[in-house]
Amino acid sequence: MVDSKASKRTDSGIEVQPLYDSASLTHTEGADLTARLGAPGQAPYTRGIYPTMHRDRLWTMRQYAGFGSAADTNQRFKFLLEAGQTGLSCAFDLPTQMGYDSDHPRAAGEVGKVGVAIDSLDDMRTLLADLPLDKVTTSMTINSTAAILLLMYELVAQERGVPASEISGTIQNDLLKEYIARGTYVYPPRPSMRIITDIFAYCAKNVPKWNTISISGYHIREAGSTAVQELAFTLANAIAYVQAAVDAGLDVDAFAPRLSFFWNGHNNFFEEVAKFRASRRMWYRIMTERFGAKSPASHLMRFHTQTGGATLTAQQPLNNVVRVAVQSMAAVMGGTQSLHTNGYDEALGLPTQEAARIALRTQQIIGYESGITDTPDPLAGSYYVESLTDEVERLAWEYIERIDAMGGAVNGIEAGFQMDEIDEAAYSYTKSIDDNTRTIVGVNKFTSDEATDMPVLKIDAERERSQVARLTEFKAKRDAVAVAARLEDLRAAARGSDNVLYPMKAALQANATLGEVSDALRDVFGVHRPG
Repeated sequence: MVDSKASKRTDSGIEVQPLYDSASLTHTEGADLTARLGAPGQAPYTRGIYPTMHRDRLWTMRQYAGFGSAADTNQRFKFLLEAGQTGLSCAFDLPTQMGYDSDHPRAAGEVGKVGVAIDSLDDMRTLLADLPLDKVTTSMTINSTAAILLLMYELVAQERGVPASEISGTIQNDLLKEYIARGTYVYPPRPSMRIITDIFAYCAKNVPKWNTISISGYHIREAGSTAVQELAFTLANAIAYVQAAVDAGLDVDAFAPRLSFFWNGHNNFFEEVAKFRASRRMWYRIMTERFGAKSPASHLMRFHTQTGGATLTAQQPLNNVVRVAVQSMAAVMGGTQSLHTNGYDEALGLPTQEAARIALRTQQIIGYESGITDTPDPLAGSYYVESLTDEVERLAWEYIERIDAMGGAVNGIEAGFQMDEIDEAAYSYTKSIDDNTRTIVGVNKFTSDEATDMPVLKIDAERERSQVARLTEFKAKRDAVAVAARLEDLRAAARGSDNVLYPMKAALQANATLGEVSDALRDVFGVHRPG
């Protein structure tokens, strides 16, 4: 008999019992464990979406990279591919995310700082130079300007002789979480939803292998949510996207197979595994019961995981290597399809080449040396894991029911519901560190007075000057009259009901810049001003 008087709770506040046994699994409605689990590759997909999971093929190792100029990032991509990375993942600088060219006054001081600056089709050509676009998948963490970057990627691939039907990758394209947690939105929610559904329709017809959205819990968690809130709010957003597409006349089975998800890998190992397992089961129910999807491909939750950026500490940064390893193992044992591991130095700045290499090696050691990939869902049947999976799911459904009662995720966002819940969770988490009820090694316990002395990657101001000069030269060489005409075509489509991606593509082919395309849509849709 285990006797423990000390209360233990997960990060979501779920009480952890001193001992779990078979009786722990009987509290769930429909208590047949076999039915709740299924087999790997079979409904309800609790144990994974493929029969053998990582036994026969490892997940895509997709390290996040992007800084300075397109040429700088292209070199980092090549370094990572040579080191054994199996997929590309691109970060864009703040002006690119917000729809401003590098020469815009609001871009001053931010060009190339937190990602790569992409102003023009010429920048995209440089970014992708000599990369095997027909063989490698590319993930682009971009939201408000996702359509623009996708079309640039498609156009460059076509110039290289790779048809749109053969390129594959993902755009994040998840605007609802921007209003909830991150803030890199441009247009109000409802026009943003229209652009997203236009992307769904365009890609279903023209770029069939591209994941049209990566519905992101990652940034919700980074903003301070619990694991349960991350799961619930993300699925509520996903419901809103699917409903909007259906309302726009799209067949659910035509676009749903290209929906993907993006989860955070946090520190509480077992709760994270439970979250990943519950997410697949819940998505299966949503797609079959709520939307009537018939295709098995529509029922599968495919997801990428990134280890928790908010968990990295500037104090004793080498401790982050261990944190990242623990989080990565949770993601792999939870059945992720691709994984990014953070560099140990990212609490200090952009990852150095050495930190990026160690982060990638962490994945490779887990994949090739640990043995945890030898069988699917190796934690299945654990009394604790199964009980926790059920409880995470139950609490997430409660949140979704509350959001449904408000009329859906968009209404909840407009009322500030999700943001208020996250703020409360973030405050509670921070307070627990401050009052030492939660231990963060090297921060509030096992501290050291030794100064941190390690190299930090910094972006030289010359990068910004060079990028602006490059953009000025690009604009000087183009047909300004043709650009203006194509941008007006885009405004006309935005004012009406036509799919905006077709005139957007024509404008980019005429050498309109990312900022000019964004401004054309601002002229019609306006900008979102919270409150």
